[in-house]
Amino acid sequence: MTNLSVNINKIATIRNARGGNMPDVTKAALDCEDFGAQGITVHPRPDERHIRYSDVRAIRPLIRTEFNIEGNPIQSFIDLVLEVKPDQVTLVPDAMDAITSNAGWDTIRHKDFLTDICKLFKDNGIRTSIFVDPDPAMVRGAKACGADRVELYTEAYARLYKDGREAAIAPYLEAAKEAKECGLGLNAGHDLSLENLEYFIDTIPWTDEVSIGHALICDALYMGLEKTIGDYLSKIK
Repeated sequence: MTNLSVNINKIATIRNARGGNMPDVTKAALDCEDFGAQGITVHPRPDERHIRYSDVRAIRPLIRTEFNIEGNPIQSFIDLVLEVKPDQVTLVPDAMDAITSNAGWDTIRHKDFLTDICKLFKDNGIRTSIFVDPDPAMVRGAKACGADRVELYTEAYARLYKDGREAAIAPYLEAAKEAKECGLGLNAGHDLSLENLEYFIDTIPWTDEVSIGHALICDALYMGLEKTIGDYLSKIK
């Protein structure tokens, strides 16, 4: 069974564009759970252009499912994670000025740093996942760093899907097999949508979790949040 974690960053983006508290990010997180999502993902960035650190603190005690915090482990992010203690932290190497995540970690080059971070979070009872490109070597590197899971960066799969889904998913299948052989849990995220999600799960059914935000919130503008989450869950099941 693959869990759906809804990334609510885009809801915060809409709120921040106008100020005030509309839409209410905390209520949206709880509604996503009520509508069937098995987890909530947030990705706070230092400039707080969408999810704010204060949102993370407000949401954490109310979440009834699984809470996943993504981000680059700079000191302020590390402090926040250790303060709120989510169920899972996903380490993402996004630059300070990145519009969105655009690459996975080089787990070999950054082994010493990632090993220290993984140990710190795991010592505090937080499951740790490393965001990687679909490269078996990077998956093995994540295992060597002490990660519990990897999250496959699925932008290339989504971009190439229409040109040939078998070719698009091939490197992901190899990386997923490597994760399974290494004993790592497997997550996936970035540009997964109603169009390409079902095939991904059918091909890699041992995926533990998909984290979906942008496409899901865009679909919800037309279909409503409850129906949209139901449709995404149907693609997984």
